[in-house]
This record gives sequence, structure tokens and C-alpha cells, in this order.
Amino acid sequence: MRRRPLLAGAAALVLALAAAGCGFKLRGTAALPFETLYAGFAPNSPIGADFRRMIRVASGTRLVDRPADAQARLEVLNEVREKETVGFSSTGRPREYQLRLRFGFRLVDAQGAVLIPNTELLLRRDITTTDTQVVAKEQEEAILYREMQSDLVQQMLRRLAAAPAVAPAPAR
Repeated sequence: MRRRPLLAGAAALVLALAAAGCGFKLRGTAALPFETLYAGFAPNSPIGADFRRMIRVASGTRLVDRPADAQARLEVLNEVREKETVGFSSTGRPREYQLRLRFGFRLVDAQGAVLIPNTELLLRRDITTTDTQVVAKEQEEAILYREMQSDLVQQMLRRLAAAPAVAPAPAR
């Protein structure tokens, strides 16, 4: 009877070694090619809050408060949430919506040279609704916007990580 726990332990060890040996690694945040970054988000921007949190937690890049202190500047061109009715019931009431999150940005270095030209990210999600589930659908809509926001920040970080390297900022 003592063989069963021993076999289970050996099987778990073999699986762990196989996973480590195949090069499996959880996808993390890629390192950004600059040491300091100024992020030009509006103070109340939910995308900006997510972005700053991700930079602080998962990156070696330091956020600065003044554009002059940064090796690179993230310039926010637009940040828009949209909700469009795309389907109606037989009585003419809205039944299906499309939620959209548009975000435009560009990245420039300390001298103003463009590292990433004007770029717009657009995320879409569809949501259906009924008259009896108004509150639940409002909560679902808020959750969908938060998920789109998180996805957008990840996409933006991947694009920033692929930007050309910049020269170190001059010492002050």
C-alpha cells in the first residue's frame, strides 16, 4: 500500500521536470526600452490608473511627473468609451449594444523624435439586454469596460516594449 503515494509523487516530479524542460514560462510584461517615462493621461483616467499600476508593478521603468525628466513621453491623443445600439426587439426597444473603447496615443523621445507614430487601439464587446435585468446588465457593462481597459493596457505595454531604444536621459 505504500507504493501508491510513492508512485503519485514520482509522477508529479516527472510532470514538473517535463514542464520545466520544455521551456514553458508564464507570459510576463516585457521590459520597456527606456528607464524613465512620462505618461500624459488625464488625472481621472481609468486607463491611466491601470497603466501606472502596471508600470510600477511589472516594469523596471520609472514614471516621472515632468515631461522634461523623461527619456520617453507617452502622449495620449484620445480616450473614448462608446455604446451603440445594434439590435432592437420586435417592439422597437434596444436589445443589443456594442461597447467600444478607443484609445489613441503616440510615443516620442526627449528630443521630440517619434518612436511610435499616432496609433489607435479599438476594442469591442457585444452585450444583450432585457427590460427585467437592467441592474445586472449595467454591472455586466461595467465589468466588460474594465476587462477591455485591462486588455488595452496590456496591448499598449507590448507596443511600448517593441519601441526602439532611446539614449539615456542627461544627468541633472
